[in-house]
Amino acid sequence: MEDFWGWRRRFGLIYMASSTVQDAEYQAMAPKGVTIHQTRIRLPKTTVKGLNEMMEVGPLEECTSLLATAPLDIIMFGGSSASFLSGSSGYNSSLEERMSAYSNGIPVSTSMSGVLRGLAAFNVKRLAMVTPYIDEVAEQGAAFLKSNGYEITSIRNMGLNDSVDIGNVPLERVYKFAREAELNGAEAMYISCTNLRTVGMISALETDIGIPVISAIQASFWDCMRLTGLPDKLPQFGRLLTV
Repeated sequence: MEDFWGWRRRFGLIYMASSTVQDAEYQAMAPKGVTIHQTRIRLPKTTVKGLNEMMEVGPLEECTSLLATAPLDIIMFGGSSASFLSGSSGYNSSLEERMSAYSNGIPVSTSMSGVLRGLAAFNVKRLAMVTPYIDEVAEQGAAFLKSNGYEITSIRNMGLNDSVDIGNVPLERVYKFAREAELNGAEAMYISCTNLRTVGMISALETDIGIPVISAIQASFWDCMRLTGLPDKLPQFGRLLTV
């Protein structure tokens, strides 16, 4: 007999309604006894306008309060582009404050908080950035990272503005797209978007390009693990999961 309930940790996830990758990759990375429990928030379009509509006061708070009725160990907001809107570090902090007001004492985090903590674990400052986004969204992400003290050595974008289209990009294409990005002296690579497949190829990509690779999905899951005290090492999902 085996109990498949989250007897070690239970992670809450607020995720875009049209997205399908982060939850699947969380489940793939989850050690035995760790379960994922999610609710959905509507994203009209992966554009600055669409992201701003999603992040208006109301939906985030409702999603947080719904998850907070369950016995969870953490609540993660699974939106990287929505966490770096406005390009300022203060915006991401304000999201955590909004969530904390409705989380019933459960710790909260966002994808970009996980990314920042992941980057800090490697003590790097020069980043190559890879995204599925259109330029206007990627520029917000670059500005956010710069506001947190990072230098962006290159940006490579796929030019997609639809969440379903992003989720449909095959893992092999993501791998090749990232491998062909110019590094220009980067100390690490950041792959943005929680609906872009990444975790199955990060280890191979790190071997190929010779620097740590941090993705929004990988870093936010690592953040959930470390903030809840899980010590597990998962090297098959990249160097970050060994820190």
